[in-house]
Amino acid sequence: MNDQIPVSSALDEETARAEVYGLLAALYYAPPSAELLSQLRVAVTEAPAAGGFLEEPWRQFVGTVRTLSDAQVANEYDALFGGVGKPDVYLFGSFYLSGFLNEKPLAALRGDLAALGLARDETMPETEDHFACVCEVMRYLIAGDDVEVANLTQQQKFFGAHVQPWVPAMCEAITAHPKAQFYAALAAFTAAFVSVETQGFDLMA
Repeated sequence: MNDQIPVSSALDEETARAEVYGLLAALYYAPPSAELLSQLRVAVTEAPAAGGFLEEPWRQFVGTVRTLSDAQVANEYDALFGGVGKPDVYLFGSFYLSGFLNEKPLAALRGDLAALGLARDETMPETEDHFACVCEVMRYLIAGDDVEVANLTQQQKFFGAHVQPWVPAMCEAITAHPKAQFYAALAAFTAAFVSVETQGFDLMA
């Protein structure tokens, strides 16, 4: 999104929302590629979705990316989310909803995904409640071609059950971590984006 192409129509706004979910999925799933980091460093600092509330956290995030090397970002990802055994910060919804991994929230998520006709890619080691995975589901529900599944009603239902209840707590855990720079700025943007999404869906109620 740039200054010459404002978000003016509902279609543009939906495309922007889908793109943000896709970006979040990529950034939280693994250390970002050199290509993606290069794109972020030259990104305009206007919010990538409609709403001035997102502009400042997006500007802060892009500014942070510009101060860090690819290696620093990769090392930070490993320090926060990787390592052997228990990571410093979990990216799985079940942990925030129940205190444990692979618990009832994951079973409920799997049931809802099955109802949508969606299933986990067997090549992915992560369970479906990984934040990147739920972002990909939201992206599909916004941008997918099957209007029986990809519609606002399904977005609102999935977001309310599997994103909004726990992602703010995940963002707080990330921003509180002493080693977080790139991901602290990303978490601040993520929290702002989830807040905007929450307000938008609340207006539908």
